[in-house]
Amino acid sequence: METKNIMIVGVGGQGSLLASKLLGHLLCQEGYDVKVSEVHGMSQRGGSVVTYVRYGDKVYSPIIDKGEADYIISFEKLEAARWVSCLREGGRIITNIRETDPMPVITGATEYPHEVLNSLEGKGVSIDQLDALALAEEAGSQKAVNIVLMGRLSKYFDIPTEKWTAAIEECVKPKFVELNKKAFELGRNSK
Repeated sequence: METKNIMIVGVGGQGSLLASKLLGHLLCQEGYDVKVSEVHGMSQRGGSVVTYVRYGDKVYSPIIDKGEADYIISFEKLEAARWVSCLREGGRIITNIRETDPMPVITGATEYPHEVLNSLEGKGVSIDQLDALALAEEAGSQKAVNIVLMGRLSKYFDIPTEKWTAAIEECVKPKFVELNKKAFELGRNSK
């Protein structure tokens, strides 16, 4: 199988590392060679964080270059725009529509570009957008945005839902398993 590439991008503290752990675990269980690499910016201060997940018959490097990502999972709209150059032709962005103001917006140096997703779609980028925060809150915790987005990603994979939920059971602390299963289902089944 040709190597497939997934980028998980967000802001520090949003749970991208758990999402990559869950995805890596699932793909290993499916028999793929998997490489995961995490790049932390100023993650503890709300800075950009990116995780690479590559899988296939044999993967030699964990890094995804420009134009190679099959999927970009974005926890925030501006992060989708920041990393769009890594998306391959025909790739897809799955993004949370909620906005997290970066420092230049907080300080008043610039305004948040609210139409950023429309602009990307106007350039032919395929975007699946959802209010992952609202769905996470419906599941029981705003911290479940990461699993809501994994649920949405699962729609594009030919891997049974039961295997995704088994991976949740194995990767999430027991007291949070049911909440995360609900978040996964809400992400997978939302319109």
